[in-house]
Amino acid sequence: MIRQSQKNNTLVCVGLDSDLNKLPSSFRSSRQPILEFNRAIVDATADLVCAFKPNSAFYEALGSEGIAQLKATCDFIHTNYPDVPVILDAKRGDIGSTSEAYARYTFDYLGADAVTLHPYLGHEALKPFLQRGEKGNIILCRTSNPGAGELQDLVVEGEPMYKRVARQVVTEWNSNGNCLLVVGATYPKELGAVRQIATDMVFLVPGVGTQGGKVEDIMPEGIRPDGRGMIINSSSGIIFASKGPDFAERAQEQTNILRISINNYRPN
Repeated sequence: MIRQSQKNNTLVCVGLDSDLNKLPSSFRSSRQPILEFNRAIVDATADLVCAFKPNSAFYEALGSEGIAQLKATCDFIHTNYPDVPVILDAKRGDIGSTSEAYARYTFDYLGADAVTLHPYLGHEALKPFLQRGEKGNIILCRTSNPGAGELQDLVVEGEPMYKRVARQVVTEWNSNGNCLLVVGATYPKELGAVRQIATDMVFLVPGVGTQGGKVEDIMPEGIRPDGRGMIINSSSGIIFASKGPDFAERAQEQTNILRISINNYRPN
């Protein structure tokens, strides 16, 4: 991701939350509508992003055909844009044997380069993912949804749980140097608090755009002095910027607008 970010001078990640019901009507008669839509979006934005992030839910909801289109999407990106990493947004996390199966599915079958994981079951449960030293493991820390604080703000040994999670990942779980943290753009102060703990770590930052997160709020809080350290995701605000025949062009336009906006706040 670092190499691609430098190559394209970007911190933007495009989320492929390709909801079948929101696709342009021109795809309704396609045999593999999500795959064809994704190909067009990827082709239009690949030189503007540091990663693509398909959300597994929209593919799993369609059963075996959806999974087939998810795999084909990952294959398409790896074949045509091999330097652009694929992040599977699946929020996995289970007991060891189940995590091992999830890891095989994520990394060996789909070929994803990174995956989102939740920390609730602890280090032992995530070992099958963490031991894959060449893969990225993106741990949920302070998420972007309105109800995030219900558990994440609970005080544990004198600090909010999200800070405890960040500290645990930094000090105990990142022995292979392949951990990242999810910190939502809708909570910029919390983002800054996590940056103070995880000074060098890369954050996946969802919530910019339709969820209400603002670039001008998150950049001072989360960016590292070297101008890196963040993967800023936008999904529906980019891929569904238009439902007309110009959907790919509009996605490209919105991606570049976000890229430029972010770069305006990066240290020179």
